[in-house]
Amino acid sequence: QVQLIESGGGLVQAGGSLRLSCAASGRTFSSNTMGWFRQAPGKEREFVAAITWSGGVTYYEDSVKGRFTISRDNAKNTVFLQMNNLKPEDTATYYCAGGSSRLSFSPYVRQATRYDYWGQGTQVTVSS
Repeated sequence: QVQLIESGGGLVQAGGSLRLSCAASGRTFSSNTMGWFRQAPGKEREFVAAITWSGGVTYYEDSVKGRFTISRDNAKNTVFLQMNNLKPEDTATYYCAGGSSRLSFSPYVRQATRYDYWGQGTQVTVSS
């Protein structure tokens, strides 16, 4: 059974930092593009960041550029999202997603429908 398990969420004050982790089990994702999405209450799920299998190419939503960094450790089958200078508008449930190895076209990596595997989500709450 394939599982993506997120961790690292929590409550933090504005300006603070959190590091999310996504551990995969059941299969290796070392050859797959991985992404992070988030969903706030009453809003649609939105793209946050993605990384190709080698880590050589990363993608970010404009509002998190310069504050968030996505990375991966293929040996540990884990993807990370380092979030710095957090803002109240970053408050959401954050989801890890696994896509195909061919997923690299920038418009596609931002689409949730391009991902086949999803974690259960981890809550991030940023207080002002």
